[in-house]
Amino acid sequence: MGPWSRMQPEPTIGVCSTILVGRLVPCTRFLEPTVMGCRNCSCQKSEHAHAVDTQGPSVRHAQRVLIGLSVLAIAGAGIASALALTSSEQPTTATPPPTPAQSAPKPSATPGHPTAAAPLAATPGLIRHGRKDPIAKPAGAIRVATYNIENLFDVEQPGVGSGTPTPRKPDEHRKAIAAAIKAIDADVLALQEIASKEVLIKFRDEYLKDLGYTYVSSLDAGDGRQIEQSVLSRFPLKDELNWPDTKLDAVHPEKLGRRANPDAGKPIEMARSPLRVTVTAAPKDPAGKPYDLTLFVVHHKSGPFHSYQREAEAAKVLSLAKGFESEHAGANIVILGDFNAKPDEKAVQTYLTSGFMDPFGDLVERNDPSVISHVSGRVIDHVLLNSNAAGELIKETRFVLGTMQRPEGMDWRSTLPPEGYASDHYPVVIDLMPIDKPAAAPKN
Repeated sequence: MGPWSRMQPEPTIGVCSTILVGRLVPCTRFLEPTVMGCRNCSCQKSEHAHAVDTQGPSVRHAQRVLIGLSVLAIAGAGIASALALTSSEQPTTATPPPTPAQSAPKPSATPGHPTAAAPLAATPGLIRHGRKDPIAKPAGAIRVATYNIENLFDVEQPGVGSGTPTPRKPDEHRKAIAAAIKAIDADVLALQEIASKEVLIKFRDEYLKDLGYTYVSSLDAGDGRQIEQSVLSRFPLKDELNWPDTKLDAVHPEKLGRRANPDAGKPIEMARSPLRVTVTAAPKDPAGKPYDLTLFVVHHKSGPFHSYQREAEAAKVLSLAKGFESEHAGANIVILGDFNAKPDEKAVQTYLTSGFMDPFGDLVERNDPSVISHVSGRVIDHVLLNSNAAGELIKETRFVLGTMQRPEGMDWRSTLPPEGYASDHYPVVIDLMPIDKPAAAPKN
């Protein structure tokens, strides 16, 4: 999930009534969700629920509409009085005084009064994508996974620019995230959309305390919404590093779709710096050497009109990974995370045409629905291996774990997430046998 667009149009009169409640409601900024992303949003999500900014432009617009309607009502009352005067000589029928029930004020339709709208409907849930049950980890293997857990905030996060604030992640969703993490049983878990290392440690201690994640890495990625990439590991971590605010070898184009780009001509900066950290696993053979695995955890720029930025970010991450590889002969490297791009898009192809392999590539080629990683029905979360790490892949145990979502076609504007909802992404899992083998030629 990416930062909200800074160019959100105010809603029309037809949706103002949704804004008036001043509470958690389906976001009326995102009017036409599609597979490629929301019409008026840069975040590429097909489902949203956000806390309404009761002082934001949408509410101010709604207030202007109400004032206009009030003026019309006053004018109408004046016309009615004039008509009454002209008919004052005609017989009239006395009207009895109103009863207490008739005199009772009607619920207000002003901001901050939830009575102005019906409560959101409860939602049944089901697993629409991925596997329902995890595959068991082979003896002696290291299980590596990536999971965008969607806005792990402990407090409401202010919106970026005119964007809507992001609420604290509900406890029920946290429990569902923990259940998914327990199910996949990863030894090394890359995470996206984490508020901070402190928030992640608190989450681990409350929900994952029995899973052995002794080692934690998480660095400020330079993101406007204050989200960062992180790693939980059962093995020691070393050499963590990132590159926030890195300028890329490209500039912003003139247009974002059909709109003018406010950043046109400016150098592109990394939306969220990748996190690099090396895992050191104990050797399977006591007489052998430790097995090092270096991770580059990414969360590329989201949005249907930001493919150009994802491509520039991918080129930079690839150069960082290749630089590390040249300095560390035989290094096992994994680039993993939320790429916000499908395998056939240039941002992913940048890696696949430069020596990295996709463990799920053959399944993607067959359009196997079990590898879908996002509720929108797309494969946008990836685990990519360099030729050294590819030699240790156990292909038979790769999988994506499905989690609870709304049924297909259910309107997210009028429904709450179902019981058991965790995130709009799913965990993507692979296994490696931690014994250095000859490099494998990439097959994509």
